[in-house]
Amino acid sequence: MGWYESYVLPKFIDKACSQPPMQELRARYVPRATGEVLEIGIGSGLNLAHYSSGATAITGLDPAAELTLVAEQRASRIDTPVSLIRISGEEIPEQDARFDSLVCTWTLCSIPNVYAALREMHRVLKPGGRLFFIEHGRAPDAAVHRWQRRIEPLWKKIGGGCHLTRKADELIRDAGFLVTECDSGYQPGPRFAAYMTHGVAQRPR
Repeated sequence: MGWYESYVLPKFIDKACSQPPMQELRARYVPRATGEVLEIGIGSGLNLAHYSSGATAITGLDPAAELTLVAEQRASRIDTPVSLIRISGEEIPEQDARFDSLVCTWTLCSIPNVYAALREMHRVLKPGGRLFFIEHGRAPDAAVHRWQRRIEPLWKKIGGGCHLTRKADELIRDAGFLVTECDSGYQPGPRFAAYMTHGVAQRPR
């Protein structure tokens, strides 16, 4: 891993993902996660301050050591026990139907094999358990979408593998989840990266 990936990119991701509009979306969904929670792509731990007392334990997955070191510091400031595993989401080292809730925020865009990760997320979530998701991705406007496709190869290189054209709600449905709430729209910022899709999905009983 080079200097950019080790030192510049983690600070860029933490700064970009801590902007007020993104924090407002976190505050809308993360407090609703209850019981044993698995957070896919915990990153620098920006969601940790938003969990409510309904979350009894949090397990966070992320392969980026530079980000999870910051998450460890943020985890020490909350009462809920937090454990961190430095892996990606394609192979989750947990038993079937282990978790009551899943949280996934601005993560599906950058997992290399997003289909495998969603299959694993479906496997480890209890039947009736809920997935809370906030993602950016493919815009509905044709002109913006064209720019997303043009920019994406370069964007992946500078953004840690981040894709601009994935459609989170479709991916989640295709993995067998039932999407029970879904909202979308542009947040402040460059339109090619600012179209957000967020909501709640459930593993059917």
